[in-house]
Amino acid sequence: MKVLVTGSAGHLGEALVRTFQRLGDEVVSIDILNSPFTSHVGSITDRSFVQGCLEDVKAVFHTATLHKPHVATHSLQDFIDTNITGTLNLLQESVAAGVERFVFTSTTSVFGDALVPPAGEPAAWITEEVTPVPKNIYGVTKTAAENLCQLFYRNQRLPCIVLRTSRFFLEIDDNKGVRDAYEDDNVKANEYLFRRVDLEDVVSAHLLAAERAPALGFGTYIISATTPFLPDDTVTLRSAAPQVVGRLVPDYEAEYGRRGWWMFPEIDRVYVNEKARTELGWQPKYDFRYLIERLKAGEDLRSPLARQVGSKKYHPKTFSEGPYPVEC
Repeated sequence: MKVLVTGSAGHLGEALVRTFQRLGDEVVSIDILNSPFTSHVGSITDRSFVQGCLEDVKAVFHTATLHKPHVATHSLQDFIDTNITGTLNLLQESVAAGVERFVFTSTTSVFGDALVPPAGEPAAWITEEVTPVPKNIYGVTKTAAENLCQLFYRNQRLPCIVLRTSRFFLEIDDNKGVRDAYEDDNVKANEYLFRRVDLEDVVSAHLLAAERAPALGFGTYIISATTPFLPDDTVTLRSAAPQVVGRLVPDYEAEYGRRGWWMFPEIDRVYVNEKARTELGWQPKYDFRYLIERLKAGEDLRSPLARQVGSKKYHPKTFSEGPYPVEC
């Protein structure tokens, strides 16, 4: 099958191209940046460029986007042009080219202010039923792009699957307080409990989404590591997260102690992937329990694919407070 991958110089785009090449699929890959995994350099904001890349393509994997770290360095119009108009160009030209399935990579950032409950309230239990409350232009434009996908399924019958992915990048945290208080691997291990997913598992979710798209028509799914928590844990997570984790995954304490690592004292939201596991048949491998077993065996926390792709720069320079502008 011939596939198109947008954003091929990015984390997920590269991972998808690597995977399709290994599987023997014909891949057209586009990005504004040249890379070993980019076959066509150009912008999705250029509709004629998009049109020229879609000949005989049967599946589109749309990962290209301006991200949260770009909020302080790019204009509102830049976000609208790339995240909304670029998605519209792809959808329109996909219909014209006879594309059979369209997978859109969205983000849990669309939930925005719905992610942080008021002080004293339980941790937010985030499923697809939670209404997004975007808090910046990134969230607004990704939500709009999701709605475009739904519109093109409804009006043009283009099967579209939206995947709201949680954190899978390997860059250090954008919060200086977190960076100062915890080792980077410690932060990422903690996040697998509630807001992180391995790149290998993200790729498998995209492949399943494309496979299931014709039967499902349209669907929106949270793609995050399987949490050990249950809704009854949400109250205690706000005040005594280590106590909850110790009860559910008791082996973690010794492994963390050996490394001088710490669990976050509070967890304020939990992403729930049950719908993706049920409807897509997704079986993510990298969850917190699995990572503790890897730590005990002296293995790397990251999947082989995540290690291959590695870290990428969102910006051509670094900033005084770390890899991201302070405004983010």
